[in-house]
This record gives sequence, C-alpha cells and structure tokens, in this order.
Amino acid sequence: MRSVAGLLGILACLAGGPTYAGDKSGTVKLGVLTDMTGVYSDLTGNGSVEAAKMAIEKFGGKVDGRPIELVFADHQNKADVGLGILRRWYEVDDVDATLDFANSAVALGAVQVTRDFNRVMIPSGVGTTDLTGSKCSPNTIHWTWDSYGNANALVRSVIRQGGKKWFFITVDYAFGHSLEDNVSKIVKASGAEVLGAVRHPLNTSDFSSYLLTAQSSGADVIVLASGGADLSNAIKQGREFGITSDKFKLVAPQFNLAVVHAAGLEATRGLLAAGSLNWTKNETTRAFASELAKRNRGIHPDALQAGVYSSVLAYLGAVAKLKTTDGRKIVEYLKSLPVVQDPLLGDGVLRADGRMTHPVQIFQVKSPGESKEPWDYFKTIDEIPADQAFRPLSESECPLVKAAR
Repeated sequence: MRSVAGLLGILACLAGGPTYAGDKSGTVKLGVLTDMTGVYSDLTGNGSVEAAKMAIEKFGGKVDGRPIELVFADHQNKADVGLGILRRWYEVDDVDATLDFANSAVALGAVQVTRDFNRVMIPSGVGTTDLTGSKCSPNTIHWTWDSYGNANALVRSVIRQGGKKWFFITVDYAFGHSLEDNVSKIVKASGAEVLGAVRHPLNTSDFSSYLLTAQSSGADVIVLASGGADLSNAIKQGREFGITSDKFKLVAPQFNLAVVHAAGLEATRGLLAAGSLNWTKNETTRAFASELAKRNRGIHPDALQAGVYSSVLAYLGAVAKLKTTDGRKIVEYLKSLPVVQDPLLGDGVLRADGRMTHPVQIFQVKSPGESKEPWDYFKTIDEIPADQAFRPLSESECPLVKAAR
C-alpha cells in the first residue's frame, strides 16, 4: 500500500508541473507553414521565416530554460500538402505552434488538426473571416488582418470620396471569396451599388478579359480582390488598358509593399489600400524593417511578416508565464489579458472569437516624386481604431462566442 501511495504522490507532482505538447526533444518548437515559392512568397515566405527567427533571438533563444527551435515548410498553396506537413509536425516532430499559413484554404484545413492535437495556430498572412466565425477554435489566434477589417476601413473611406458603383476582379478561392463577400456587404450597407464581379484562377498571367469586363461595367470603383503576384500583374496590365487611379478609384483590400515594388510607383500611384504597418512610421518599425530587409534580399516588410514577429513574441511570453505549451491554456491566457502587446502593429485585445484586434490604417500609394527613399511607397491618410475596424462580436458566428452569451 505504501508503494501505491508513493506512486500516486509522484504522479500528482508530475501532473502539477510544467506541461509541454511535444516534450520529446526538450525544446519548444515553432513551425512557419508558408508559401516559399509561389504567388505569395514575397509577402510571406522567407520573410516570415526570418521574422520568426528575429523574434526568437529577441526573446533570447530560450523559454523557461528550454531551447526554442524553428522549422519551416512550403505548402505550395495546396491544402492537402499543407495538412500533410502539419500533421507530421504535430504527430512526429513535436511542433508546439504553427504560424503564418499564407493561404486561407490551408489555414481553414488546419483548424481541426491543430485542435485535435491541442497545439496553437496563429495565422498572419490569411484573410478569411471564417477563422473567427463558423470555423473558430479554442486553439486558433487570427493575428494580423482579415478581409472584414480591411474592407470595412477601405469602403468607408472610398465612399466618403465619392465611390458609388463598384466592380470586383476576384481570385477564385476562399480568400478571394471572403474578401469580395465582405466588401460587397459593406458597400451595399453604405448605400452604394455593386455592379458585378469576375473571378480568375490563382496565379493568373493574363488578366485582359477580366480587366476589359471591369472597364466596360460602368463602375467608378474597381476592387482588386487578390494578392501577391496576381495583384501585381492585374495592376500592371490594367495600366495598359487605361485602368489607372486617374480614371477609376482602384482599391486593393489586401495590398503590400512587395506588390508596389513589382508593379512600380507609376502604375500604382494613387491606389487605395488598407493595412496595419507602414514601416516608416517610427523608429521601432524602421529598425524591424531594416533588419528584416537585410535578411530577405532587400525586401521591406509590411503587416504580414511583422505579424509573425509579434505573434511569436506573444506566444513565447505566454509559454514563459504559464510554463506550458498546452494549446488551449496558451490561447485562454492571452484572451484574459486586458491588452496584448504588439510592438509593430499596435497593442490590442485578443477577443473571445480568436481575433487579435489592432488599428487599421488607410494607405495611398505615393507618386514617384513623393517617395524619398527605397521602399518608401505608402502614405497613411487615415487610421481606424481597433475596436471599430473588425467585425463586431455581436455579429459573430463563432460557437465560442455564442456559448458565452
């Protein structure tokens, strides 16, 4: 009997100690699942990997005395490839948290797998609102942006400038559908008109038919509901057809510095966009951008890669505080904080639906004469407070929110 009692006592002590999801290798392991070679690679990709490394270095390389290890992989913008990698990471490689994702279909597919293994997923380069809506999870934090937040900020600004008739050129998968749906609803609710939409496959090289349809639609606002190389190609080819900011209000809800760099200031000047980081804002954002550019072929970052950096710091801070990598406990702790610190995007609140809120800025692309240094492409013309930018919790379809009501 004494031996049984002693064993129970040992087990009780173990149960009360630190708990780590993997715990086979003695490390806290992070994974960056991203687009390393495809249409979003300049917006996420190697820059997201290096941003995660910078955050780990900032944290000192260890948490709770355990080394922090980073792995990364290219999902090739294929959900089956991404989920295969993710399952191996959780089941075999002991990855505790996965970041970035860079593709909405991959991220949505990852929700249940991450929940089943009780790890944490923190999408940064993903726009679908389903992650904090019907597909929300106690193991998911949607960190950087979503299509509602950017759409809400942009639509209100453009309508104030006289935009009445809207037309969409949309990438044909979950990200584009979510973007178009959110923008359309806000446009209609604001009293403006949606004339129609055309949809193009991911990684399209020829936009001529889509652009001609938009041009002949009678719209005064053309929304480019895509990203990465698709967005850059649409803008460049649009200029050849006379679709410029001088004749139309060109709106890109998911727009990045790399797109401007690829398309050129002459082609993109005047375009309106929403985002959460203008790297020239202050000394902190400048220092981050300059260091990441050194590590990433000179490419200056904006919100997507900055969000990876900030979310890694927040995750590691939670691990240090709780002495665990238990996924649900980590997310619950961050939700309990009155303010979650984000040194780059702005401090905010992690809501019950998993949405990390922060201010959303309205950018206008500078003219060549306004740009004073390399990668100086955006001027901030407005900023929407965090509590006004994102979908209200009262409208949420998240089961976690409904259960708390």
